[in-house]
Amino acid sequence: MRELTEQELVRREKVENIRNYTNPYPERFEITHELKDAKNIEDGVANISVAGRIVLMRKMGKLSFLTIRDVEGSIQISIKLDMVGEENYKFFKENFDLGDFIGVTGEMFTTHTGEKTIRADKFVFLGKALKPLPDKFHGLQDSELCYRNRYVDLIVNEETRDRFLKKYQFIKEIRRYLEDRNYIEIETPVLSNKASGALARPFTAHHNALDIDVFLRIAPETYLKRAVVGGFNKVFEFARCFRNEGMDSTHLQDFTMLECYCSYYNYKDNMVLIEDMLKTVIEKVFGSLTVTIGDREIDFSKKWETVSFRELILKYINIDINEYNTKEKLLNVILERNIELESETDIGLLGFGNLVDLLYKKVARPMMIEPVFLVEHPIELSPLARANDENPSLTDRFQLVINGAEIINAYSELVDPVEQMKRLEEQARLNQEGDEDAMVMDEDYIDAMEYGMPPISGWGMGIDRVMQVLTGVPNIKDNVLFPLMRPLDK
Repeated sequence: MRELTEQELVRREKVENIRNYTNPYPERFEITHELKDAKNIEDGVANISVAGRIVLMRKMGKLSFLTIRDVEGSIQISIKLDMVGEENYKFFKENFDLGDFIGVTGEMFTTHTGEKTIRADKFVFLGKALKPLPDKFHGLQDSELCYRNRYVDLIVNEETRDRFLKKYQFIKEIRRYLEDRNYIEIETPVLSNKASGALARPFTAHHNALDIDVFLRIAPETYLKRAVVGGFNKVFEFARCFRNEGMDSTHLQDFTMLECYCSYYNYKDNMVLIEDMLKTVIEKVFGSLTVTIGDREIDFSKKWETVSFRELILKYINIDINEYNTKEKLLNVILERNIELESETDIGLLGFGNLVDLLYKKVARPMMIEPVFLVEHPIELSPLARANDENPSLTDRFQLVINGAEIINAYSELVDPVEQMKRLEEQARLNQEGDEDAMVMDEDYIDAMEYGMPPISGWGMGIDRVMQVLTGVPNIKDNVLFPLMRPLDK
């Protein structure tokens, strides 16, 4: 058992002292105002009741000041002996510590230093912190400790609180934007019989009741499209997705993906929608369309550029993928030029599309700072996308890239079940030959398609990734409240 520190022992003793006076863990406390709204109350207003965690405290002879806080706001409290009575004041001074919870009722006033303050005429003990908070001057700085102890990180670091408030406001505004345009939010399975919907390695599990192996969702795509078959013309889902792949500063194995589909749209319609949506939401969340990301200012107000895979790779490394248009040709020139691609799968086992994608990520993507729509993806890279009518080797697809990161993936959907069957058969063959990122056959999805699908365009956006880009944090875990960590004893 962990040995308690002297401070922890003292705090536990105080809990027993509090029991002699009141319940140290009361059932509830009636508040009249949230802390985020308290500073807007006019002076002289009485019977204000607020509650929060004590994060600053100055105990003095007959007058004490403390600051209480939650994730959205804070307010200063004054506790005066002649307002609360000698016995209560003595109880406060002897038993309250930083980190404890307190409920206060009183009147609003402004101190001579200009700080809004509630003058307490009553207070209630609402919960003891048995562990002390980190030093207020240094807080919690170690990134791994912040990930493992996010609750403490939120208590002591304003930047962390602000970042997560922005993330959840971003989600709220996206949802509002889509619902205002008649999109319907639905739910799709997290467990499925097939690992489908994206090019990625799945997590596997066993369903005891059915005695079958199942896969954790890679993406909600094929089920959202099933909903379109059933008559949902505009659908979206904020979906937890799971991909059993490498972990680095921009990738996690479990993450939140927003996917959205609209009947009768093509990918160009969604380019218009997404540019307007993100400009609208970014301005609401950040207060401006010029956002400072690291040492760069990115102006989202300008018209966003559109560029092709071929143009980018020609520009940055002078390889024409129209000339090197097979797996063998492209692999040979990559090896000849000693270009090191980052892949957990042997690059010799990858198809042409995946080679093009890895090459672009190596030589071009880091250079793309302003918002850019990347188009004309090789068909091998997009087994669920519609082939371009003029050039069937390409798909009607785009990715939105901002500050060197892929933010959104979108395309005009393939709705021809015969062609989809051929594509999935080719993906299944690549999977059998060792390309673990290739998809497997999903005959149930083909069955759904055979009932008929309208023209569709859909898109997906990693919420954690887009917030990493917009907030400029070095690691995607900085935008995940409780990221999975290796246990300390492993």
